[in-house]
Amino acid sequence: MNEELLKLNPERLWHYFIEILKIPRPSKKEEKIVRYILDFGKSHNLITIQDEIGNILIRKPAARGLENLKPVVLQSHVDMVCEKNSDKVHDFEKDPIEAWISEGWIKAKGTTLGADDGIGIAAQLAILESGTIQHGPIECLFTIDEETGLTGAFGLKPGFLNGKILLNLDSEDEGELFIGCAGGKDTTIKMKYSKEMVPEGWLTFKIDVSGLVGGHSGDDINKGRANANKLLNRILWHASEHYKLRIASFNGGNLRNAIAREANAIISIPAECLKDFSDYITLYYNTVKSEYKITEPELKISLIETEAPSGLLDHVSQQNLINSVYACPHGVIALSAEIPGFVETSTNLASVKTLEDEIVIGTSQRSSVESAKEDICNMVSGVFRLTGSVIEQSHGYPGWTPDPNSEIVDITRKTYKELFNQEPKVLAIHAGLECGLIGNVYPDMEMISFGPTIKGAHSPDERLNIDSVKKFWDLTIEVLKRIPVDN
Repeated sequence: MNEELLKLNPERLWHYFIEILKIPRPSKKEEKIVRYILDFGKSHNLITIQDEIGNILIRKPAARGLENLKPVVLQSHVDMVCEKNSDKVHDFEKDPIEAWISEGWIKAKGTTLGADDGIGIAAQLAILESGTIQHGPIECLFTIDEETGLTGAFGLKPGFLNGKILLNLDSEDEGELFIGCAGGKDTTIKMKYSKEMVPEGWLTFKIDVSGLVGGHSGDDINKGRANANKLLNRILWHASEHYKLRIASFNGGNLRNAIAREANAIISIPAECLKDFSDYITLYYNTVKSEYKITEPELKISLIETEAPSGLLDHVSQQNLINSVYACPHGVIALSAEIPGFVETSTNLASVKTLEDEIVIGTSQRSSVESAKEDICNMVSGVFRLTGSVIEQSHGYPGWTPDPNSEIVDITRKTYKELFNQEPKVLAIHAGLECGLIGNVYPDMEMISFGPTIKGAHSPDERLNIDSVKKFWDLTIEVLKRIPVDN
């Protein structure tokens, strides 16, 4: 695999991408990639500093004759989403990513690839290393823990950056220039329960929902993909009404910013209900296969007999769980009235986890309108307050207000058109970008975000389009040449 990648152009970018694939970098456990970047900066005799939160900044002087250009910040995040298929053996804290090339795409074997945002890091390192690229003063900012809390961006302080223009290298659609993004907030629900004994003579099964596409809860929320938590809950709700089903555990999804791909429940039912329940599972499977025949071709639902659990959720808690999960909104809530087809507000029922004495439900909300973001958070909270659950909300992060008339937007748009003989799309994105938080600290900084094409981010289906990487690189290098003089 590495030999094939090394034959690609631009060679040094791919060299560093291969290096990054070897380095474990889960969110909040980025020590190895941080050490690698720090060592890189020092080995190339570049000013390399780390702030108190853990972000890294590497400064590189301008090429000869370009010292008077406005200083530019190139920015990406060092962590990656760690998702894998349930049958894949992989330790994200120790094992390298196993990548391979297939029909013009780079993919990983059963795990996320980490092109989000490993490809941004690779571009920065290749630019910092180069002795031939023409650019003014540049700073490369590597932020930590973007995926699970935007910790690095939240921790930025005034005075750390000198740049007046920021190129965020964390977008996932080549040919699209992003100039705004949604803000977001997490809502976590904690639902207490007690245990009851399994009735004598009852049978125990594991219900598995798997094979879903999943994806990014911002970028992919409008693509009609199924949520494994929702699909499983439909089974549990119906079967509790008709077949006396009782739940021992419900576990689905993982990350707040990923659409749940897999979910399972351990359940018990009376032996006399087994035939009807089994027939219902078959009927339900055929129903949802038809509902999602376009977006979820690999959907699977299985029913496997298993050992009896130590106990079942008490009846009241079970009803609270399945009714509230059923009622909890998921997906697109509103489209923008200003930008056709742009998602304004959404919510993601990210995870359901059964612990020893409580069930923890993770959700995330996004909107480009601050008041709408608070409204959908309150809507989700209101559903679970009816069950008496404890509700916790994060502080959230702000959106990035578009400025289509900024100088860097005009430069990048014109550069793209001249390079590739086509007009790029200038858009806002429903996913969260660190630009909003950086802009809060540096309000006078002009910003734009672009990148190569990455599909299936935040899922094991993540893949990176090879041809788009070359275009992303060429655009970045040419934009750096065209930065205006600093007045």
